[in-house]
Amino acid sequence: MSTVTPAPPAPAPVAPARPATSGRLLSLPLGLAFVAEFTSLTSFFLLLSVMPMLAAAAGIGSSGAGLTTGSLLLGTVVAEAAAAAGIRWLGYRTMIAAGAVLLGLPALILLARQPEAVMLAVSFVRGLGFGLCGVATGALTASLLPPDRRGEGLGLLGLVSGVPAVAALPAGVWLAGHHLVTTAALLAAITGLVPLAVIRWLPGRDPAASGTPGTPGRPARGPALRLALIFAACTIAAGVLDSFLPLAHGITNSLASAALLVQAIVATLSRWQAGRFGDRHGHARLLIPALIAAALGLAAMIGLASPVLVFASMVLFGAGFGVMESASFALLLDKLPEARASALWNFAYDAGYGAGPAVFGLLAAHTGYPPAFALTGVLVLVAVPAAVRERPPARRARKGANPAR
Repeated sequence: MSTVTPAPPAPAPVAPARPATSGRLLSLPLGLAFVAEFTSLTSFFLLLSVMPMLAAAAGIGSSGAGLTTGSLLLGTVVAEAAAAAGIRWLGYRTMIAAGAVLLGLPALILLARQPEAVMLAVSFVRGLGFGLCGVATGALTASLLPPDRRGEGLGLLGLVSGVPAVAALPAGVWLAGHHLVTTAALLAAITGLVPLAVIRWLPGRDPAASGTPGTPGRPARGPALRLALIFAACTIAAGVLDSFLPLAHGITNSLASAALLVQAIVATLSRWQAGRFGDRHGHARLLIPALIAAALGLAAMIGLASPVLVFASMVLFGAGFGVMESASFALLLDKLPEARASALWNFAYDAGYGAGPAVFGLLAAHTGYPPAFALTGVLVLVAVPAAVRERPPARRARKGANPAR
């Protein structure tokens, strides 16, 4: 009589282990990186509108007032172009420290009355400092985030960076309007130098670049540049709105201020939520909806006579812009090392933000403001075909194919 040996029981299914990077998002270095980002942006925004006001008050005129902002932007993009190499050679701490000194100390020069040339130099040097701090803190933040929660972490960075734009910019204008320019300059100097107090607890370097796909040492430069151009289409529009909405016929100062405040708040909140969505469903899926929302917001500005339509336009554009901020940065980090991704993203932001108003002013002189806003919306839509090219690789990546192109 044969005996049948019963088969051993099947092992109980084991739940897949969570990736080692999952879990707690916040850490002390990340919190301190947020501090450096917040204070450097506060210093930047405190004097952003004060410098043109000082130039105009000194009798330089509107052209000289515009040059102060142009000089600031020039210093910013120069620093951003060199920041990635500086981080690679010198590390995060050195670059943040250099940026803090260049951003904070020149503000003290404004405590005394200065000629135009000195004011332009102050703006340029502060732009250098802001560019270095922005790229270094963005890259450091990305390197400290778990890859599977990177979008959520970048969304938190968006919340941190959104507050100074909402609070420090009007605060600087208020101080200058109440003859407290020295107070604004002193606050800008102090907040600009705060990162020096926290850098000792920040990582010096991150030699393992987690954001380089494909062959090691050969980042996906072409797709990264395409993403930067897609983002720049929105930053051009943002610069146009922020610069010219207060000047549009029929828009009162109070309406323009309230509308731009709504836009800034919506953009900050949508950037945060987009990061969480992108982590779960893919950041590339957000590009086209972001472009369409931003373009519709600009197109709706054809009805400037209606305050309700103006606010609706700001909500639409703010939502699209915030989503684009989040998705473009997260996707760049999939294609480039953190420092280069942060440098390219910041460069696209500031170059587009500065170039847009320069061209829009010439256009509006011939068409008027409402048609010029609508045509800017068409420019945003020009980036849609490039955004479409980002979607197929995202689908292939979910099926296990190599996402590098």
